Amino acid sequence: MKLRLSFIGLLSAFLCSFGSLVAQEETTIMVRALAKDAKFIGSSIGGAKIIVSNAETGEILDQGFTTGSTGNTELILKTPHKRYDNITDEKTAGFKAVLSIEEPTFINVEAHAPYNKKQSRVVSSTQLWAIPGKNITGDGVVLDVPGFVVDILAPQTHERIKSSSKINLKANIVMMCGCPVTEGGTWDANQYEVKAIIKGEGQKAREITLKPTDKPSTFEAAINLDKAYYTITVYAFDPLTGNSGVDKTNIIVN
Repeated sequence: MKLRLSFIGLLSAFLCSFGSLVAQEETTIMVRALAKDAKFIGSSIGGAKIIVSNAETGEILDQGFTTGSTGNTELILKTPHKRYDNITDEKTAGFKAVLSIEEPTFINVEAHAPYNKKQSRVVSSTQLWAIPGKNITGDGVVLDVPGFVVDILAPQTHERIKSSSKINLKANIVMMCGCPVTEGGTWDANQYEVKAIIKGEGQKAREITLKPTDKPSTFEAAINLDKAYYTITVYAFDPLTGNSGVDKTNIIVN
C-alpha cells in the first residue's frame, strides 16, 4: 500500500513538473506601429507603447515600447509590394512580445502611439489567436496609426499679450512617426490644411490659415486680437488620407 502511494506521489510530481515546463514555453510576437501614410513609430519619437493581453480575462501577457528606426522610406512608401514581401528589416522599430501560454489564447494587441505626445496619442488595436510555440516574426503584427503630431509653439500657454501687438501663431506639424513635413517633400506641406480656430469669450470663432515656412514642419500666421480670454485650436488635415491632428492653448489679450 505504501509503495502504491509512493508511486502515485511520484507520478503526480512528474505531471506537475511537466505542466510547469509547458507553461513556460515562450511564444514571441513581433508588434509594430506604422504611421498612416508614413513610416514606423520608433525610438526617434519615443516609441509606441505595446500592450498584449488575454482577450477573455484582461490579463496583461507582455508590454513594452517599440524601439528602432522608422524604416526604409523607399521600401515602405515607393516600392510596389508583392504578396509576402516584407517592408521591414532588422533595424526597423518594433516590440517583441514574449508570451507564456499553455494553450491557444485569443489576445488583444494594442499600440498607444506616439506615446510621448499625449495630445496626439491614439490607440490602435487588433485581436488574434496566439498558439504556444508558434512565433510571429518578420513584419509581424502591424498596427496602423492615423494622424499628425501637432504642437503649438507660439503663443505660449497663458501668455499675456497687449491688444496693440501683432500675435505670431506658430505650430510644428510632423507625421505620427516624427517624419518632417516640407514643401515639395515626401510629406508635402502644401497638401495639408493647417488652420487656427480663434475663440474669444463672447465672440464668434474665426479661422486663420497657417502657411509653411522655410523651417521644416513649421507653419506660421500673424493676427491682431481685441481684449479677451482666448482659446486657440490649431489643426492639421490631409484631404487625401484623412490624417488629422489637433493642439490647443489659451492666451490673455489685455
